[in-house]
Amino acid sequence: MNWIQRKIYLYNVTFGLFMLDWWERYLFNTLVIVLMWFLFYNTSRYVTTFCKSIYGEAHQFEGAKWAWQFKRTDQPHRT
Repeated sequence: MNWIQRKIYLYNVTFGLFMLDWWERYLFNTLVIVLMWFLFYNTSRYVTTFCKSIYGEAHQFEGAKWAWQFKRTDQPHRT
Protein backbone atom coordinates (compact mmCIF):
# COMPACT_ATOMS: atom_id res chain seq x y z
CA MET A 1 0.00 0.00 0.00
CA ASN A 2 1.59 3.27 -1.09
CA TRP A 3 1.22 6.68 0.54
CA ILE A 4 -1.78 7.82 -1.56
CA GLN A 5 -3.70 4.60 -0.97
CA ARG A 6 -3.10 4.94 2.77
CA LYS A 7 -4.43 8.51 2.75
CA ILE A 8 -7.54 7.45 0.81
CA TYR A 9 -8.05 4.55 3.23
CA LEU A 10 -7.64 6.90 6.21
CA TYR A 11 -10.17 9.33 4.67
CA ASN A 12 -12.68 6.49 4.11
CA VAL A 13 -12.27 5.15 7.64
CA THR A 14 -12.30 8.55 9.34
CA PHE A 15 -15.54 9.69 7.72
CA GLY A 16 -17.17 6.25 7.73
CA LEU A 17 -17.30 5.98 3.94
CA PHE A 18 -16.12 2.37 3.90
CA MET A 19 -19.61 1.17 4.88
CA LEU A 20 -21.42 3.09 2.11
CA ASP A 21 -22.25 1.89 -1.39
CA TRP A 22 -20.24 3.17 -4.32
CA TRP A 23 -22.90 5.71 -5.38
CA GLU A 24 -23.26 7.04 -1.83
CA ARG A 25 -19.49 7.53 -1.65
CA TYR A 26 -19.50 9.44 -4.93
CA LEU A 27 -22.39 11.59 -3.72
CA PHE A 28 -20.62 12.37 -0.44
CA ASN A 29 -17.33 13.12 -2.21
CA THR A 30 -19.13 15.40 -4.68
CA LEU A 31 -20.68 17.32 -1.81
CA VAL A 32 -17.27 17.62 -0.13
CA ILE A 33 -15.70 18.93 -3.36
CA VAL A 34 -18.49 21.50 -3.84
CA LEU A 35 -18.15 22.62 -0.22
CA MET A 36 -14.37 22.95 -0.54
CA TRP A 37 -14.73 24.94 -3.78
CA PHE A 38 -17.23 27.26 -2.09
CA LEU A 39 -14.90 27.70 0.87
CA PHE A 40 -11.81 28.43 -1.25
CA TYR A 41 -13.69 30.75 -3.61
CA ASN A 42 -15.15 32.88 -0.83
CA THR A 43 -11.87 32.88 1.08
CA SER A 44 -10.07 34.21 -2.00
CA ARG A 45 -12.69 36.94 -2.40
CA TYR A 46 -12.33 37.89 1.26
CA VAL A 47 -8.52 37.94 1.09
CA THR A 48 -8.53 40.22 -1.97
CA THR A 49 -10.96 42.59 -0.26
CA PHE A 50 -8.86 42.53 2.89
CA CYS A 51 -5.65 43.25 0.95
CA LYS A 52 -7.33 46.10 -0.88
CA SER A 53 -8.40 47.61 2.42
CA ILE A 54 -4.84 47.41 3.76
CA TYR A 55 -2.81 48.40 0.69
CA GLY A 56 -5.28 50.67 -1.07
CA GLU A 57 -7.20 50.22 -4.26
CA ALA A 58 -5.77 48.05 -7.00
CA HIS A 59 -4.72 49.53 -10.30
CA GLN A 60 -3.70 47.94 -13.57
CA PHE A 61 -0.26 47.77 -15.07
CA GLU A 62 0.13 49.68 -18.30
CA GLY A 63 -0.49 47.45 -21.28
CA ALA A 64 -1.35 44.33 -19.25
CA LYS A 65 -5.02 44.17 -18.36
CA TRP A 66 -4.74 40.79 -16.60
CA ALA A 67 -2.09 41.80 -14.07
CA TRP A 68 -3.02 43.73 -10.92
CA GLN A 69 -0.82 45.58 -8.51
CA PHE A 70 -1.77 46.98 -5.14
CA LYS A 71 -0.84 50.61 -4.65
CA ARG A 72 0.35 51.55 -1.18
CA THR A 73 -1.26 54.67 0.16
CA ASP A 74 1.54 55.58 2.57
CA GLN A 75 4.28 55.84 -0.10
CA PRO A 76 4.32 57.95 -3.26
CA HIS A 77 3.90 55.98 -6.47
CA ARG A 78 6.92 55.92 -8.82
CA THR A 79 6.27 56.07 -12.53
